[in-house]
Amino acid sequence: MSTGSRSEARAGVLEARELRAETWDDFEQVLGSNGGARGCWCMHWRLSIAEWTEGKGQGNRRAMRKLASREPAPGVLVYAGDEPVAWCSLGPRTSFPRLERSPMLAPIDDAPVCAITCVFVHRQHRGSGLLAAVLDAVCDYAASRGYPIVEGYPVEPRPGKRAGADTAMTGIATGFLEAGFTEVARPRRDRPIMRRSLT
Repeated sequence: MSTGSRSEARAGVLEARELRAETWDDFEQVLGSNGGARGCWCMHWRLSIAEWTEGKGQGNRRAMRKLASREPAPGVLVYAGDEPVAWCSLGPRTSFPRLERSPMLAPIDDAPVCAITCVFVHRQHRGSGLLAAVLDAVCDYAASRGYPIVEGYPVEPRPGKRAGADTAMTGIATGFLEAGFTEVARPRRDRPIMRRSLT
């Protein structure tokens, strides 16, 4: 990454671009050879556990590539200049069957939310405090698509503990707070549901 891109990332000058054929290579660059964690390729919330396990690795990668050619886009890459620094999976809750079936993350009301189900920061930027700026860029994108509310499902690790890439895939609560989200429910001690109004 160039020095200019690092400075832009730290300053929060970020832009979200849809995952499409032309941004696919950047998606692979951000997620790495494992597709994020354990061959997920961000299909965790879109498939049953059996389907996800069967497709683990290249099957999940192919499934996400198909989604990148459809409407709506399955998510956005977030850039500092022309350098991809993060990936975010988002869309209507109905786009994520596993989320819809989750007893812990069941809908709290009928609001038409844009669900953020994964926030994956490039390994070169983890721990740099970039999450809030990434979420700001994602919210700008969601607002431009007419969503009134963005909803996230971050984890809140115990003090002094760090969440691994596979458990922190939904984001960290402190980053959501810094990005102007507020807690609207807490189905489990370490799993708040957070929202930000875009209207």
